Amino acid sequence: MAERVINSLLDTDLYKLTMHAAVFQNFPDAEVVYKYTNRSSQLHFNSDAIAWLLDQIDLLGELRFSPEEIEYLGKEIEYFPRAYLDYLKDFKLDPKRQIEFATQAVEGTSDRFDLEILVKGKWMDTILYEIPVLSLVSEAYFKYVDTDWTYEGQVEQAKAKALKLFENQIKFSEFGTRRRRSLKAQDMVMEGIMSAVNEDAESYSQCFLGTSNVFFAKKFGVKPIGTVAHEWFMGIAAITNDYPNANKNAMDFWINTFGAEHAGLALTDTFGTDNFLVSFRRPYSDYYVGVRQDSGDPIEYTKKIANHYHNVLNLPLFSKVVCYSDSLDIEKAIKYAHVAQEHGLLATFGIGTNLTNDFRRRSDPSLKSEPLNIVIKLLEVNKRHAVKISDNLAKNMGDPKTVLRVKKELGYVERSWAGDTEAHRWV
Repeated sequence: MAERVINSLLDTDLYKLTMHAAVFQNFPDAEVVYKYTNRSSQLHFNSDAIAWLLDQIDLLGELRFSPEEIEYLGKEIEYFPRAYLDYLKDFKLDPKRQIEFATQAVEGTSDRFDLEILVKGKWMDTILYEIPVLSLVSEAYFKYVDTDWTYEGQVEQAKAKALKLFENQIKFSEFGTRRRRSLKAQDMVMEGIMSAVNEDAESYSQCFLGTSNVFFAKKFGVKPIGTVAHEWFMGIAAITNDYPNANKNAMDFWINTFGAEHAGLALTDTFGTDNFLVSFRRPYSDYYVGVRQDSGDPIEYTKKIANHYHNVLNLPLFSKVVCYSDSLDIEKAIKYAHVAQEHGLLATFGIGTNLTNDFRRRSDPSLKSEPLNIVIKLLEVNKRHAVKISDNLAKNMGDPKTVLRVKKELGYVERSWAGDTEAHRWV
């Protein structure tokens, strides 16, 4: 058995834990199926990577939340229901029973395979698989398939990126767990960012908001950052089979669980931002501090959100936040910060893969060692299809007939933009 890479159930994104709490409180009997997708389908796995990955997934079943970790969550995330924290004392994953893992040989190759991964079980029993499984898939690939790279310069690179953001007064969080090159790579990135913060702690600590990874937030003494993922909206839409009201219903369940004062950022694009804004009126627009942009054209999105806040809702300029989180790099963050400023919005950024999986080929540093673009999404809830439509076509997910039906129900308008590609997302 390989040495275990993931040693804590906190090694996940905060929004998985907030959604876990909401599922525990509202839908404890819901049954789900999750499906893994490799959007960079030209990148495949070998038998060594698969053997290592299977061992690592099995080892997830040994993890438990320690009393210290539960105490940390109770103090750091003050809005977690007490009953949820008590439930975590006995929580465990059961990968042998809950994960179906298969491989498909790539035609014309002797040792190249595509992965087929399904996660099945109760929603509250399986929701915490997504982040560790994705991070392990990525680590397996770069441990055994693409090995033409080194860790050299990673701390310095992360520090330089953070300093450039700080010098431009840009507020950001580290969002890179799902597609990190490895646990070590993310640790090095956090070390580099914190080194940058310490160059001018009084000023720069105001710009580094924290990390989505709860384990690293605890380790480095920064805030865990995150609200909700598309999964919440997809799940409630599937459970209720009420797509016109899915966004409103999802917000209602969320606010009833955590309180209006802890609503956080609204994720607008699960069924298209246009549809979300129909429901995003008072009191919801008052409860949520702002919105998160995760698909489509960021500039057009900014204009649309600014119009909604300022012209439709008559809210003051710079009273609301837009958090950009879709395939960002440092230059894009600086560009979109100016766009937000021009449209009277406060800007924050969730930067992930460009921090934790930005490597060059050892044999030719002029070439990038390309990250995997991998996701795990809800496929079914209570035997109903779960779908995601998003603000660009490449991110549509789920049963095609259900996607088409929902688009017709919602009057969804197809749009594309220059960044609408998924196969080579960070090249």
